[in-house]
Amino acid sequence: MLWPADYSNRWTIAEEVSLAGVGLHSGLTSRVTLAPSTSGGLSMGLMDASPVPLHHRLAREQCLCTALQLPTGLVRTVEHLLAALAGVGVSDVQIHVEGQEIPLLDGSALPWVDAVATVGLHPLGGQRFPLVVRETACVQAGDSHVLALPYEGLRLSVAVNYPSRAIGQQFYEVELNPGQFVEHVAPARTFGFEEQLDALRSAGLIQGGSLQNALVCNARHWLNPPLRFTNEPVRHKLLDLIGDLALVGCFPQGHISAYRAGHALHTQLATRLAMSCSAPTTAPNR
Repeated sequence: MLWPADYSNRWTIAEEVSLAGVGLHSGLTSRVTLAPSTSGGLSMGLMDASPVPLHHRLAREQCLCTALQLPTGLVRTVEHLLAALAGVGVSDVQIHVEGQEIPLLDGSALPWVDAVATVGLHPLGGQRFPLVVRETACVQAGDSHVLALPYEGLRLSVAVNYPSRAIGQQFYEVELNPGQFVEHVAPARTFGFEEQLDALRSAGLIQGGSLQNALVCNARHWLNPPLRFTNEPVRHKLLDLIGDLALVGCFPQGHISAYRAGHALHTQLATRLAMSCSAPTTAPNR
């Protein structure tokens, strides 16, 4: 599959494609069908409802995932799917969800990328016009933060710091384009900690999590190696950031830097960018 060189043009998928699987938190099976669209942007519909355009105002704070409040219900764990679509350069697509949660699949964005690759992309013509970061914006909670800084391009930087020796301190940075996303970010899987599993399950979370769809570590080592990258956890955090930023439409022009951040801070920054960044002066060709 030859992916677009950058995110400057509009693309949809060439034909419909579906994937089904278990949701991470619900443990229930759901199905997602992606359909070509020319309407402009990503849209999502629950069950038989008509898809609505996705934007930052639909985001709802949930533990360990990003959820979207659609007119007919809440859809959880959207971040890996949105990361895959945005990361490979899909600008226009309808997402039809049968269930209450997006399937976790293998815990990464790679199965969604592979699904798009099987049907291919179709050019729509016309350019995309990103929001431009003109001044530094920051959202933070304690010592966690996400920054948006002016930059002539799209640079993403993520750092994590965990007490487990299996992860420790990790940093990853990329000048993002579809090829870089597919090779270096999409395969990174979600991860968790052995000592937290019982408490999370008791709280009604990670009912569908397993050693087959998530990396798990204890204080010293991974329970289910091998890793796809030596720094797979921080790359997955960058994947989550990409999925949450997809809620502002086209990736912003700027440098986004996150430290020990999660979905709540990501979506707060998406809201800040949507409200404060410069809009394009030329309307896109639709």
